[in-house]
Amino acid sequence: MSFGLTLLLLGQVYRYIGAILPCLVLTFLLYNLHGDLLVGVFSHAVFGFDLLLAKLYSETEAGLFGMITGVSAKYLVYFTIMGGIIGALNLGKIIANIASLASRGRADGPGIVTAIASIFMGMFSGSGAADTQFVSTISKPMYEKSGYDSYTAAGIAATSGTIAMITPPVLGALAFVMVEILSISYLWVCIMALGPMFLYLVAILAYNYFYVKKLGLKPIEYDESYGWGYFRRYSYIFLPLLIIVAFIYFGYSISLAVVLAIFLFVILVYIDRTIRPKSPKVLLDGLARGFSSLIPIGSAVVCANLILTLMVMTGLPNKFAQTLTMISGSSILIASLFTAIFTLILGMGIPPTASYVVASALTAPAILKVAMINGIPQEAALLSAHMFLMYYAILADVTPPVALSAYASASVFLTEPLKTGVYAAKVALPKYLVGFSFILTYQGTSLLIIPMWTTTTATIAITSFLIRLVEVSIGAIAMAAATAGYARRPLRKWESWVLGIFAVGLFIPNYWFDLAALPALVWFFLISKSRSGSEV
Repeated sequence: MSFGLTLLLLGQVYRYIGAILPCLVLTFLLYNLHGDLLVGVFSHAVFGFDLLLAKLYSETEAGLFGMITGVSAKYLVYFTIMGGIIGALNLGKIIANIASLASRGRADGPGIVTAIASIFMGMFSGSGAADTQFVSTISKPMYEKSGYDSYTAAGIAATSGTIAMITPPVLGALAFVMVEILSISYLWVCIMALGPMFLYLVAILAYNYFYVKKLGLKPIEYDESYGWGYFRRYSYIFLPLLIIVAFIYFGYSISLAVVLAIFLFVILVYIDRTIRPKSPKVLLDGLARGFSSLIPIGSAVVCANLILTLMVMTGLPNKFAQTLTMISGSSILIASLFTAIFTLILGMGIPPTASYVVASALTAPAILKVAMINGIPQEAALLSAHMFLMYYAILADVTPPVALSAYASASVFLTEPLKTGVYAAKVALPKYLVGFSFILTYQGTSLLIIPMWTTTTATIAITSFLIRLVEVSIGAIAMAAATAGYARRPLRKWESWVLGIFAVGLFIPNYWFDLAALPALVWFFLISKSRSGSEV
């Protein structure tokens, strides 16, 4: 039974996700069986095949039925069903129309609509690729009318869609896994995601703004029927989300909160005659869509549990942590840089949830140890380390060569997927630096609010959060300007490099770096005047 069920699982994952994750499971299985062939710290005593099968199948805390697998039954099933119901009720079109309110009369309107719609969709769905597909479909005509380059438009859509996985209250599957691994409140994860989500959004909007300014694009006409009256008319669709937040805050189970939200969505839509479905069959289609989207996510989660079990049996996490600690010494910058690269590479072949599970098992102990050496309290270091890993596991969705959100965007904009992934990485280049801004120092952890809240007073935590949020936001804007090649005027290449280097200083939680960056920012954004001609 164990052997047969494991093979069926790997076959299913291969069909839905591809060969890399099943091959990764088999690699760790071979390591358990033949680890004695290796030398040094990574060598271990071999395990019998029958023992491994028993471990994978018979134990309730490991293998096929372990803790991470329980996440699918405890959390994912409810949120995926809610996402399917929302899609079947056609609420996405209303969300897109509401998002268009923020872009009236603006040349950079298409990018704004894409980003805002992604935030709204992220409140209902935690799937980056699915939300990318949706926002790409609704925004493509606007980009074409405005004159955006197709690859830039596809890159903006791909990067925006991925923001769904860090948008409360419905985060991606990674958040639920983190809740189980750390035994913390889901509300904590939602609060910690607010800062990175906001900075991610700032990076997208800033690049979009400077890109439009550089090209001199003109505003396009929008349907005037979608005004503020439209927003007031359909603002009730956000009420179920408030129910979820309130129930979680008051300590009720997430399953109860989501089930009530689903029923409330259905009731509200059927009360409104303008959007009422013609047939109850729509709800059945929504349920089917929700369960079908659960299959690949749940399968990946179970595979991640298999990998985690196999790693724990050999003591690989401790061995890897020792090696990483030896490489980085006491430098948290080196440790976090190595971990970020490792997580991004890992995420290029496997889904974000599995990537986070593997990366957290292998690298979190080392980051925790180095962070504590650098003066970060243990609880704050633990929370910030796992948020760091979760954040970079999400970024793998828009990091070439394998970027699922870029593939989804490319399928709509009819662009080449790999090149689209490159543009998606370029569009919000600051997003790759945001993680370092909350892991390097204790002051930096304030960007997540909770790590500092648990180790100091609420007043200090909130004040520090606001200060860091402003500093890193300025850094994100400056980096976006350097990437787009435009500040108050088109920038030469060397000017873009100089601005980008100084912008990096604002991501590092150090007042001296902030002061060093100030003169460059004042020059490029306040003093430097336009040159004659367009671009050099």
